[in-house]
Amino acid sequence: MIVGVPKEIFPGERRVALVPAVLPALAKAGLAVVIETNAGLSAGYPDADYTAKGAKILPARKDVFQAADIITQVLCHGSNDRNGKDDLPLMRKGQVLIGFLRPFGSLETVEEVAATGVTSFTVELMPRITRAQSMDALSSMATVCGYKAVLLAADTLPRLFPMMTTAAGTISPSRVFIIGCGVAGLQAISTARRLGAVASAYDMRPVVKEQVQSLGGRFVELAIEAKGAQDARGYGVAQDETFYQRQRELLGQVVADSDVVITAAVIPGKKSPVLVTRDMVGKMAPGSVVVDLAAERGGNCELTRAGEVIVEHNVTIIGYINLASHLPYHASQMYARNLTTFLTHLVKGGKLELNLQDQITSDTLLTRDGQLVNAMVQKFFNVATTAAAQG
Repeated sequence: MIVGVPKEIFPGERRVALVPAVLPALAKAGLAVVIETNAGLSAGYPDADYTAKGAKILPARKDVFQAADIITQVLCHGSNDRNGKDDLPLMRKGQVLIGFLRPFGSLETVEEVAATGVTSFTVELMPRITRAQSMDALSSMATVCGYKAVLLAADTLPRLFPMMTTAAGTISPSRVFIIGCGVAGLQAISTARRLGAVASAYDMRPVVKEQVQSLGGRFVELAIEAKGAQDARGYGVAQDETFYQRQRELLGQVVADSDVVITAAVIPGKKSPVLVTRDMVGKMAPGSVVVDLAAERGGNCELTRAGEVIVEHNVTIIGYINLASHLPYHASQMYARNLTTFLTHLVKGGKLELNLQDQITSDTLLTRDGQLVNAMVQKFFNVATTAAAQG
């Protein structure tokens, strides 16, 4: 089988789905690779590196889609809401598509992918089980985002991060507060601590307290308890507005006392809850920084503007989206390793094997034979279960 790697077309996207280092493993699994000219260049991987590992470079995007049995992308139609639709006419029945498809974003978009006849796998739905850890692209990209968020804050903040004892006196460390302790939040804690800041964190899921403390962070506990704080996959569950209002009241003083606030509270398939209000920002010290990692889904900060950096009340609010693309070399490397492990799971003896009794395969399979077949997505959009979803 042939795996195709088209160049990413989302504006500003610099990652690439596969890097040269993974090609030998794919060849061992019976998979050849074709790649669009300069697909990896923005990430730091020139065409010569791919050809040295056995890939074939094709001059046009349509050539990649025509040649490939399996298309691997970072942002497929769905997650690429700008121009991802342009790829739909290039897809064909029976072809396999793997990448970020944002399955809970829009039923119409998922149905458009299904209508092409491709068998699509969405990496966002990789199960949180031990066997699938090495395939978990969502966690890989969240790790990059958490790290980069702290660097952006440190670069913007008009203060030093670490405590320093100098001839001019002692400089106190900056105070960084992280809201939302998933993979991105935990990486932000770790990075802030390595830079010498005092890190505190809050999450409505009490189970993460030990993880925060193991990284040297202080876990902020509030006198409020969430109902069914997390789902079976470990993600936070949306709460009612009464809970969020009380939560904001209790977080207010912690936010005001912080030099940097990094928010990373995302509810799958839902608008991000507002956790930091305009009034809370107004009480922060001049020069403080808010980095909103939930900007793409509405933002955890009331003032966030997706894709922009703004200043309100003398506080800088960073609302970048697609933050993993800011570090494309290693983000691509991590993503490529995730995809390679997933591909070798799906392909046996050079042929695709769809074992729907396997949780990794069934959870990630999104469309097949012209239909939406993923049970979780069907339930989310309240559509009927199809025969194809049952094998």
